[in-house]
Amino acid sequence: MGTHPSNPSKDLESGRTLLELVEANQMLLAPSVKARYGNKLPFLFKVLSIGKALSIQAHPNKKLAEQLHARDPKNYPDDNHKPEMAIAITDFEGLCGFRPLGEIAHFLSSVSALRQLVGEDAAKAFIATVRGQESDDSSESTTQNKRALQSAFAALMKSSQEDVATAAKALVSEAESKGSEFADGGVESTSGDVMSKLVIRLNKQFPDDIGLFVLFFLNFVKLSPGEALFLKADDIHAYVSGDIIECMAASDNVVRAGFTPKFKDVQTLVDLLTYNYAPIEEQKMSPTEYPYVVLNRTAYSSGSEATLYDPPIDEFSVIRTVLNGSGSKATFDPIDGPSIVICTGGKGKITVGPKTEEIKEGYVFFVGATAELILESAGDQDDSFTTFKAFCEVEDHSNGAQL
Repeated sequence: MGTHPSNPSKDLESGRTLLELVEANQMLLAPSVKARYGNKLPFLFKVLSIGKALSIQAHPNKKLAEQLHARDPKNYPDDNHKPEMAIAITDFEGLCGFRPLGEIAHFLSSVSALRQLVGEDAAKAFIATVRGQESDDSSESTTQNKRALQSAFAALMKSSQEDVATAAKALVSEAESKGSEFADGGVESTSGDVMSKLVIRLNKQFPDDIGLFVLFFLNFVKLSPGEALFLKADDIHAYVSGDIIECMAASDNVVRAGFTPKFKDVQTLVDLLTYNYAPIEEQKMSPTEYPYVVLNRTAYSSGSEATLYDPPIDEFSVIRTVLNGSGSKATFDPIDGPSIVICTGGKGKITVGPKTEEIKEGYVFFVGATAELILESAGDQDDSFTTFKAFCEVEDHSNGAQL
């Protein structure tokens, strides 16, 4: 959903693309948004339904995106960065960012197939470097740790497909035979039982894939509905299962390295990553109550809510609105920027200015700048009417709320 030229949204009545509509009427965007981002929406809004793991990937920062686009426009069609936010609609599983170094060291010590691929020397060097200083956040230790992490990860990623296939068979066999004792029982954040089942499940989706080994380097995260992650440019990640709302800067650049039949660019991925390492809790967002909405009495008494997800970038924020029962109404203050609203559950009415339309699961609406927006539920007493609204507002991006 958006104006990205690869697949812009279309107006149902006229058939015109949203890109054409905002180019023809630039007040839909707001002068401040147009001045910063041009005649287009600065964000892309998606719903992902992940039945099979999506590729291990990262998105280049702005400077690297420009270089990759100039060098290889076929595989890197944009010159823009692509920070992104994922909000869970259902229970979600993903791999996001590098684990704390002590956890990686544990897996290198306890999983022989992983150590074999990384190489004994590289594995020992990593363990020796991080031992005793994995939680030391001095700049000298952090620099040494990142260098050691990059060396170990690069050694893994440069493995031949033949070596990966051989090691994968040994890895899966060990996971099947050891169960909860796999990887010496795992680590606090990810037990041996969880890791063994993950290896077996992902091998069925992508047999003998390098991704089976990458997962020992990455945080395995579970989100409940309404929880969210923010991924900066250059952050490595892979989505494993579940339904999510995803919002990102308007770019189609992806550097892939595993769990994919698509173009892989392993060297670029190894080079671009920041090698920041942290527990997954540090990547989870802390949404806040959205202050610029008025709920009617029915909405208040039924526990309805509007929640703001506000990442530390200017291109987008997202509001999740849940209106319970029938006749719960949320009236949003006009904002100086464009919005896209999608309904993911229930049904109701949407009013923008003088126009009112029916809205239900799967319906998507564009809301131009400075227009008042009203959402009203129309379900039964036990129903919930859920929408997500992505928007961009340049002057006061935070809308008074902070992460």
